[in-house]
Amino acid sequence: MFDLGDKKIDFMKLRKWALLFSATLIALSILGMVLKGFNFGIDFTGGTVIEVSYKKPVALNEVRDVLRQGGFDKAVVQHFGSATDVLIRIQPREGMTSAQVSNQVLELLKKHHPDVELRRVEYVGPQVGDELSEDGVLAVLYALIGILIYVALRFEFRFALGSIAALVHDVIITLGVFAWTQAQFDLTVLAAVLAVIGYSLNDTIVVFDRIRENFRILRDKTPEEVMNISINQTLSRTIMTSLTTLLVVFALYFLGGEIIHNFALALIVGIGVGTYSSIYVASALALILGVSKEDLMAPPKDEVDREALEKEMQQAFLEAEAQRNRS
Repeated sequence: MFDLGDKKIDFMKLRKWALLFSATLIALSILGMVLKGFNFGIDFTGGTVIEVSYKKPVALNEVRDVLRQGGFDKAVVQHFGSATDVLIRIQPREGMTSAQVSNQVLELLKKHHPDVELRRVEYVGPQVGDELSEDGVLAVLYALIGILIYVALRFEFRFALGSIAALVHDVIITLGVFAWTQAQFDLTVLAAVLAVIGYSLNDTIVVFDRIRENFRILRDKTPEEVMNISINQTLSRTIMTSLTTLLVVFALYFLGGEIIHNFALALIVGIGVGTYSSIYVASALALILGVSKEDLMAPPKDEVDREALEKEMQQAFLEAEAQRNRS
């Protein structure tokens, strides 16, 4: 039996204020997406991909500084295979063809490193970016639909609605941060958003599992009390999991370089918001929708035994009938 002394924080008492706070964040995020939009990377907008080769290893920050001084502020620079091969991605520029862009980039690089050589130039059309945008949105929608079905079958439909609301809450706020900060949104960020959905769902499922167990054990407690006890019992696990994950993600953010910077930013925001939503959005919404012990409580033991006995008697009767017919 669980010790009721575990209930130290009355989370559900603040659920209305928490939901109001979440609604405010969602409204601000949607406002940012409408007013400012996203700073899409070349994966979505299309552009020019340039591969160059140096005789000696070159630092990426040095290449970025050269391009920035030449007016290519949003160029994405990364090593390609080795420290001497560099891949540069340039967003479309008005009035310039792909060949003109690549020539201008090569001239800038040769001013600092005359030995640089152009390996290849590719143009990514905007149609590809549109297809990626559509596929990304569909990937998120399919993930949410699959989660809704899974949680509804494993727990109860009101829990499923709570979990989906929490996931949508996490995704919208994460996207809102990228809209307001105008951090570049590319395929790595989309991958981070999908990872946030999985992380947040895992945290929510752990809380829901404990709530279901306690509904069956603490039969004399109200749903609000059961949820408070359950959340407090899983609180240490939730905090430790989030902190250890954030340690790794912060390391990626500060030490992983520019290429992975926005990916780590999306994870930091998503993990923080997801930890909050598993307590104050998923559980609180399930409580507001009216989930009760009757929805999750296992049938009494004597009722289970009676049903099993009836099945055994019916099976024995059918076997006896079959034996008499054979004889």
